[in-house]
Amino acid sequence: MNTLDLVPIWTLILGLGVFFYVMLDGFDLGVGILFGLAPDTPSRNLIMNSIAPIWDGNETWLILGGVGLLAVFPLAFAIIMPAVYFPIAIMLLALVFRGVAFEFRYRDSEHKTFWDHGFSYGSMIATFAQGLVLGAFIQGFKVEGRHFAGSSLDCFTPFALLTGVALVFGYALLGAGWLILKTDGDLQAFARRAGRRAFVAVMVAVAAVSIWTPLADPAIAHRWFAWPHPLYLAPVPVVTALFALLEWRALGGRYGDAIPFVAALGLFLMSYLGIAISLWPYIVPRTYTLWQAASSEATQAFLLIGTLFLLPVILLYTGWSYWVFRGKVRHDIGYH
Repeated sequence: MNTLDLVPIWTLILGLGVFFYVMLDGFDLGVGILFGLAPDTPSRNLIMNSIAPIWDGNETWLILGGVGLLAVFPLAFAIIMPAVYFPIAIMLLALVFRGVAFEFRYRDSEHKTFWDHGFSYGSMIATFAQGLVLGAFIQGFKVEGRHFAGSSLDCFTPFALLTGVALVFGYALLGAGWLILKTDGDLQAFARRAGRRAFVAVMVAVAAVSIWTPLADPAIAHRWFAWPHPLYLAPVPVVTALFALLEWRALGGRYGDAIPFVAALGLFLMSYLGIAISLWPYIVPRTYTLWQAASSEATQAFLLIGTLFLLPVILLYTGWSYWVFRGKVRHDIGYH
């Protein structure tokens, strides 16, 4: 009797988990990046208030992705983690310091400027480190047998540095969209200006990565350009261009306040799909497929039962928190 193949189900779960992390923690990291550019203290306080009720829960998805990778694709975890050890360590330290700075700026008023800088730089460094991990993953790892055979410094390549910078601007774009949605007046105008600058940088980075990856990897070039692949993959760049046009117009004040955030999410989604198409079906690029790196069927089934109970709970409390704190944030409603 044929058993149900759980690898596609787990791939979907982990893929959605990673995207939810990028979508949710991405915008509050972006808010932190823009926080350091805010014009005055009242604006910075309002920026903090816009994310204060929900920022902690956004990192749930990072834990889900890491634990899921370890449990369901242990071979991939064993290869990837040593390869990106330093950027992962930097990211975690930056996230910790960012969280400490968030809390202490309200309780240590004598050093508020220091904690403000800590929050902003912690957000930027954590984002840049995530971009390094992404770039290293796309480029692939040196593997011998079932082990990572390279150096922990191999991830610091020009391509990975480019993706690190690109992600900083990408999260800043998401953060600008969030501030446009949650604020008005001068602060919203500041977010629109910052969003337009970030958007230009993001589109330059997307173009650079889109050219660099097929030139560096013949397999990716074949995936996108060998006929008839362009015929059925054409919707990806076309939809990306439409989201880009929508985002630019929305940042200029057209449409509603929610559209800049939604269009930015659309750009991230299309970029995410582009990476997935380029690397499919590998989880350790060009070395191990999802099926080769997966744990036993019994392990996948056991973990899936618990996950299917847990995921609705996470989605419910996440949705409820955003619903409760919907609407514009004001100076007289804040975090205490």
